[in-house]
Amino acid sequence: MKASRITNSLLISFGIVLIFIYGKNLILPFFIALIFWFLIKEIRSFLKKIKYIDKVPNIILNIIAFAIIFAILGGVGKILAMNIQQLSKELPAYQKNITDITASINQTFNIDIVNSIKDFLGEYEYSNLLSRVFNSITDLFGDAFLIIIYTVFLLLEEPFFTKKINAIYAEKDNHDDVIDILSKIDKSIGSYISIKTLVSLLTGFLSYFALLFLNVDAPIFWAFLIFILNYIPTVGSLVATTFPAFFAMLQFGEVMPGIWVLIVVGAIQLIVGNYIDPKLTGDSLNISPLIIIFGLAFWGAIWGIIGMFLSVPVTVMLIIILSKIPATRPIAILLTKDGKIANENDG
Repeated sequence: MKASRITNSLLISFGIVLIFIYGKNLILPFFIALIFWFLIKEIRSFLKKIKYIDKVPNIILNIIAFAIIFAILGGVGKILAMNIQQLSKELPAYQKNITDITASINQTFNIDIVNSIKDFLGEYEYSNLLSRVFNSITDLFGDAFLIIIYTVFLLLEEPFFTKKINAIYAEKDNHDDVIDILSKIDKSIGSYISIKTLVSLLTGFLSYFALLFLNVDAPIFWAFLIFILNYIPTVGSLVATTFPAFFAMLQFGEVMPGIWVLIVVGAIQLIVGNYIDPKLTGDSLNISPLIIIFGLAFWGAIWGIIGMFLSVPVTVMLIIILSKIPATRPIAILLTKDGKIANENDG
């Protein structure tokens, strides 16, 4: 009986993974729309705390929040386009600086491997590298129309969620469990998105002034890249620091400017990531670091870079849902950092 149950669970899990893989073009935009929905709800909650605005109907606040988000995205898009053009114009100079960089490394360390690196890099088109970086960012907006449609209909459906749950779950216990799950998901994901956005903004803002001080080209572009990549747990901040450091070396034709970028921007990442972020987040995201890494690799393999951005919110949802089902509660406990389910004594 147990073997049959395990087999069925494995088959169901395998089927769900296949749905995620082959239904990527439909499911992924929906998950992104969910993030936008949570973000709109956070903005709406903030606006409701302002005097007089708290009397404004939700539908008006939704429109205002929707407009704020897409106005910011539009403004950022224009600024990024200008910075991309600037970087594209400078690419030939960057490619010429490779010779100076490799010669400097060869002279400093006196290792033959530099010649092999020089041959490899000499044949590489750096415009392709920049293009890949930019394409990774634009992937977030690739299905913009479908994401907007999903978001609009989520906002339209929101007032009827409670009525539908009341109709589906007539028994009080089942009804309360479902409401509890949804409220915990709402609170956890909303808190994660708002705090992570605030922390990423702070990191990007400080990095912009650091890169401006170090005279790195297109500091707004790199600051935005740092802001975006900080949503990816663990490896995001590392990659976000490496990119501007690498291009600083290309820009100046020397190794030291890149090292200074690594030191200064890396210090910002360490201070914000190790001191400010934990204080703001607290224990609200009680997820095992191993599970974060595994989730990062798993969702990245299924949905690419966007899957990495969504790995933490999806994991939070799984922990909350699994913790409310007696049969899967042990799995939820394994996914946590300290073996404790948040608010486990509630209800």
